[in-house]
Amino acid sequence: MFFDVSISRRRRLRPASAAAFALGLAAVTGCSSDSGAGDDTVKIGLVASLSGTYKPVGTDLRAGFELYLDTHDNKLGGRKVELIVADEGDGPPTAVPAATKLVKKDKVDALTGLVGGGSVNAVLPLVNQAKIPFLGSNGRPVIKDLEYVWTTSFLSDEPGKAIAPYVKEKVDGPVYAIGPDYQGGYDELRGFTDEFKRVGGELANPDGKTTWTPFPKTTNFMPYFAEIAKTDAKAVYCFYAGKAAIDFAKQYAQSDIADLPLYTAFVTEGSVLQAQGDAAKDIYSVLNYAADLDNAANRKFAADWTAKHDTQPTTYAMASYDAAAVLDTAIADAAKDGDVTPQTINKAIAGLGQIDSPRGAWEFGDKAHSPVQAWYLRQVRPDGNQLANVMVQDLATLGG
Repeated sequence: MFFDVSISRRRRLRPASAAAFALGLAAVTGCSSDSGAGDDTVKIGLVASLSGTYKPVGTDLRAGFELYLDTHDNKLGGRKVELIVADEGDGPPTAVPAATKLVKKDKVDALTGLVGGGSVNAVLPLVNQAKIPFLGSNGRPVIKDLEYVWTTSFLSDEPGKAIAPYVKEKVDGPVYAIGPDYQGGYDELRGFTDEFKRVGGELANPDGKTTWTPFPKTTNFMPYFAEIAKTDAKAVYCFYAGKAAIDFAKQYAQSDIADLPLYTAFVTEGSVLQAQGDAAKDIYSVLNYAADLDNAANRKFAADWTAKHDTQPTTYAMASYDAAAVLDTAIADAAKDGDVTPQTINKAIAGLGQIDSPRGAWEFGDKAHSPVQAWYLRQVRPDGNQLANVMVQDLATLGG
């Protein structure tokens, strides 16, 4: 991992076009697939939370992938696509059987999606056994066996790592850390607390450690806010998403600590912002995407998304859109070299260079198979007649 704001700034401003993914696809012909879907068809399996706490996130993952297909004649690599969607639910108990059906019964050529880090870990043995590329499109924990594993989103500790130096600079005093007690929460908060301590920051938590809230059953955060009020905290850092983010933000605005600056990962991202309303105003967040980034690829993506959904696009939708774009190029490259199979698609992904994207240009790192990309500070502010996550500044470039 590394910090380089100058690179981040160049990446954000670099003009990019999603159309670049389609270059040369018309020449793709005649190679067979092992999926049984037909010589000119590829099967893609998408697993996302379409029920439960993270339904808003999973819904955007599905919609982002579908948007790419809708705007590219329902083809990837010049081939027709059969997209098969399955429900991840709230984690491994539902994610594993969903992915198992896609891989073993439907015999998909590639797997994408997965909201939760715990789901990713649970599905990895299936991916490795079947030798099928998994192109994750949400936060992912650090894993050892990467041969068939990629992500177009980020490693789960990166958001906190990216914003920690900024929080240390802006907050005059200790910061209280709080998050959900599951794999994604552990990763997200560890990224912040480790980096915050490294740059000289101090946690306001009485034991110097993150406070964990039971997931997914915690809906009343008021007792936790009362405890924070008893400390000398000058700000709060947290990670929540989906319904938990709505509950957290609304109750925070009504609590005894409402005047403390709130720095977050994901709390205001997506449809939850509309549900939070004025309670979300002024909340800071760190993400690898902001809907108002000024580059050609984002202008097209945001316009296409808004025309279909009448809302601003999210990082979840963007990362899934990029997953489709990566597969578009990889399938085309695999076809040029021979048969299109899960193994040749995976090999082609490994050979991709810089990728143009709505977030700005990025590329897969060799060590983690995750994007080397810019991270941005956003704040909830009025944008016309509604609230939006407005980009404030570059924070860092991370990846590996």
